[in-house]
Amino acid sequence: MQNLVTILVLAPLLGALVAGLFGRKIGDIASQAVTTGLLFLSCALSWYTFAQHTWGGLEPFTVKLLDFINIGTFHSAWSIRIDALSATMLIVVTSVSSLVHLYSWGYMAEDPSRPRFFAYLSLFTFAMLMLVTAADFMQLFFGWEGVGLASYLLIGFWFQKDSASSAAIKAFVVNRVGDFGFALGIMTIYWMFGTINFHELFPLIAAKENTTWMFLGHSFSALDLAAFLLFIGAMGKSAQFFLHTWLPDAMEGPTPVSALIHAATMVTAGVYMVCLLSPLFEYAPVAKMIVTYIGAITAIFAASIGFTQNDIKRVIAFSTCSQLGYMFFAAGVGAYEAAMFHLFTHAFFKALLFLGAGSVIHGMHHEQDMRHMGGLAKYLPVTYAAMTIGTIAITGLGIPYTQIGFAGFFSKDMIIETAWAAHNTPQGMFAFVIGILAALLTAFYSWRLAFMTFHGKKHWEAAHDDHHAHGHDDHAHAAVAHAHDDHAHAHGHDDHHGHAHTPHESPIVMLIPLIVLSIGAVAAGFVFAPYFIGDHAHAFWGHAIQHGPHNHVLHEAHHIEEAWVKWAPLVVTLIGTALAVYFYLLKPALPKAMAARKGPLYTFLYNKWFFDELYQATFVKGAKALGDLFWKVLDVKIIDGLGPNGAAWTALKSAQRLVKTQTGYVYHYAFVMFLGIAGLLTWVVFGMAR
Repeated sequence: MQNLVTILVLAPLLGALVAGLFGRKIGDIASQAVTTGLLFLSCALSWYTFAQHTWGGLEPFTVKLLDFINIGTFHSAWSIRIDALSATMLIVVTSVSSLVHLYSWGYMAEDPSRPRFFAYLSLFTFAMLMLVTAADFMQLFFGWEGVGLASYLLIGFWFQKDSASSAAIKAFVVNRVGDFGFALGIMTIYWMFGTINFHELFPLIAAKENTTWMFLGHSFSALDLAAFLLFIGAMGKSAQFFLHTWLPDAMEGPTPVSALIHAATMVTAGVYMVCLLSPLFEYAPVAKMIVTYIGAITAIFAASIGFTQNDIKRVIAFSTCSQLGYMFFAAGVGAYEAAMFHLFTHAFFKALLFLGAGSVIHGMHHEQDMRHMGGLAKYLPVTYAAMTIGTIAITGLGIPYTQIGFAGFFSKDMIIETAWAAHNTPQGMFAFVIGILAALLTAFYSWRLAFMTFHGKKHWEAAHDDHHAHGHDDHAHAAVAHAHDDHAHAHGHDDHHGHAHTPHESPIVMLIPLIVLSIGAVAAGFVFAPYFIGDHAHAFWGHAIQHGPHNHVLHEAHHIEEAWVKWAPLVVTLIGTALAVYFYLLKPALPKAMAARKGPLYTFLYNKWFFDELYQATFVKGAKALGDLFWKVLDVKIIDGLGPNGAAWTALKSAQRLVKTQTGYVYHYAFVMFLGIAGLLTWVVFGMAR
């Protein structure tokens, strides 16, 4: 078993090296085949490992590959940790990544840099596997930074586009802010415990519950400080409120990248880390409270933006941000199992929605603006069916007290119920109310996307004519506006794009992943609910998730007496769906008129609460002004002015004056000699007089 998990983790690295170093020699097809084949091997081994853990009685174990750092008392080894958490993340990461690899065979078929693209995909997957199997903080940080690097490369894959390069830099810089807090958190842990190894660390935490840290005359809980600093890292990686601004811009990458990064892997790393560190957060109540509030605010914040966006990928991106908020406030109230279960189910339906959006973009000849779509159901039947399944799953549609519902019903309803179980605390009640409101908005913007894309009038015919007559409007995201938009990178239209630009279904290699993910979006909930949050949860999770002595929210969530709590998510979901039907099927002119008026609320939401403008005005311009101060004033005027440049200027001016005395006339030199002798005699006479 140890050899199998080693192969599991290293297979994507091998694929990345082969495609990255030898891609030009072996060709596009061979590069794709090697990377995809090794990913499916890794996926198969991941499911085997998960099955052995879940049904085969496999005990947690750690495989030490080699020593990494040994300096004094600081020890770190490159290891592979297998337990319930890592086994769950293994199947999430490898399943989505392998399907994205396969999907990319069709989506990137005309791109001239396919070996590089597939190498980046495999490198990203390897870094993510390193992260989720880490046995200590150093390897966790290594994988953390690895996925940051790979995401930078993937988001900016079409680096010829200024927008893609800017988005990649933005993602990298914003994540550095979070990673700085993450690094400080790791240092705090080592300062407190003298170890960064999880196996050694977790048993020591309870004894440090009352340890304090003094700063500016005030006493702070050291465990709260460490947990909060680590959570800052999670905020950046998982695009939580304040550090979320990189996520929508990351849509500049190819759609398969969006599915890989934003569905199940990179953005869920923060949720995974908080659940992994449950032994720490259980003794850090202030940090848990902050996690709850930030998660709940993110859930409603991102959902409120989602129903004003017109780019199909950006709507799904803000949907991801909102669903991550659900996961975080679940972990914040102590329901780590529910958070991980939603992470698990979310991977299937969100990857399905992103890849479905890519299929729509492919079929619409690189169009991404939903206002230029409509009536696509009969042209893209498989994509339509898949995205409908994904929409039902993400809205959490299901019948309480039964096992009838798609994947999102089981996990999201459990999160809302655990928040109610913690309603005796202010943060628990806040999370419950926000969770209900966000569920309503989720239903509205999800069905809005489905209706604008697949139902109603065929706006793409008028949009095509308008593109030729007038160009794109200010929010169009098609090929002309971006020079080479999402998957239209420098390769124009393929052969089947020549039928009067009629939308067409995607090739079979792109549809197979949609079908597989549809099965997961339907069945993942009721199949795995007993293990993640049900009767078998304790045996399934073992010691991978630990609860404090007063944390019983998961148990209490199963015994809620108030029936309205269980029915509330379904009711608001139906209300949100009904509103979407009214606005986008029965009265489609009404939302257009509302958008055209550009009222203050619409403008506020459409511009994403003006966070980009706020950060541009403060941090970006502030940093530039500070840089100009240090450069133009401190460096140029003061340091250089008084230092080397000042000395050089003094020497130059002195030389310019002295050179005037070198006239070449003998009487000038004689006069100077006379003055010198007179001065010398004066000095001698006055010296003798004393």
